[in-house]
Amino acid sequence: MKKIYFTVINELVYDQRMIRICGTLSRQNYEVVLVGRQFKRAATLQSHPFQQVRLHCWFTKGKSLYIEFNIRLFFYLLFKKMDALCAIDLDTILPCYWVSRVKGIPRIYDAHELFCEMKEVRTRERIYRFWKKIERFAVPRFKLGYTVNLPIAQEFKKMYNVDYAIIRNIAVLNNPELQPVKTETFLLYQGAVNEGRSFETLIPAMQHIDVPLMICGDGNFMQEVKRLVEKYNVKHKVIFKGKINPDALKKITPLATIGITLFDREGMSNYYSLANRFFDYIHAGIPQLCADYPVYREMNAQFEVAVLISDLSSENIAKQINILLADTALYGKLCENCLAARAVYNWQQEEKKLVEFYNNLLQ
Repeated sequence: MKKIYFTVINELVYDQRMIRICGTLSRQNYEVVLVGRQFKRAATLQSHPFQQVRLHCWFTKGKSLYIEFNIRLFFYLLFKKMDALCAIDLDTILPCYWVSRVKGIPRIYDAHELFCEMKEVRTRERIYRFWKKIERFAVPRFKLGYTVNLPIAQEFKKMYNVDYAIIRNIAVLNNPELQPVKTETFLLYQGAVNEGRSFETLIPAMQHIDVPLMICGDGNFMQEVKRLVEKYNVKHKVIFKGKINPDALKKITPLATIGITLFDREGMSNYYSLANRFFDYIHAGIPQLCADYPVYREMNAQFEVAVLISDLSSENIAKQINILLADTALYGKLCENCLAARAVYNWQQEEKKLVEFYNNLLQ
């Protein structure tokens, strides 16, 4: 049985993308180990068909955390037997490169995004130079890899002359006939509460929207979001649920009225993004307000599941949400289109490309 190690620096419990990938390969008779970081007050690991390992670090943020985790990861991997090693984003790419060189095994890069083009990286010159230097060194040396859409794959080809496969991060199709009874009306944002997600305009927009916003997630922008809630006096309209494990979140999402998928235009990573939540809302059967960027526009042209907006001002966000709440015909059409779209866009279809990728590599 071939053994594959996957490496991330984040919390394993909430990483639906890696749970899907590792679960699929485990069911295809690969021995899979997912390595992440041990967080303080971390949630209990869920049971999965693959092994999960958390590495403890003394540092909890910044460059010190990155350096410590990468050193610990290098020595952990160095003494493990494996047939292939996959780095998830730039956070863990260097240990994977050096370990793969020492062991003489295939190395794979899973690029969920254009890491250096994220707003929180692109707008900080020193941080950008740090990560860009790592990217320029490592990515050309990872000839094998995959990413979430064609524009990002094309950027990697242009920058580093690597040909990456496209494996989208699509939700699993579960109980397609079951639609829960909704007892309340609310907006839902689920996912990382990070810089670049348009909270600076979404929160003030809540002044002009008469239904609450539920935020399921946490991240580097959470304190600023709470400050914005106070500033615009919408504390009674914004509900912070914190991080929720995937199984519990799957029960909340279908109960929402409208999902939110917004990104600032600053940063190529946002412009070319294909967020997990885009598919999660589709699978939950709920329409969404979404940024009018190329990949979302292309998918919405096939199945109209979202109201796309290019003007991300507070006024326009409030206007478009209120229109969707009031227009029952449009709302009903988008709901029906979600149900049709999820029969086409689902992990059961997408995972075939993942299995083919690793079978070609290791068998």
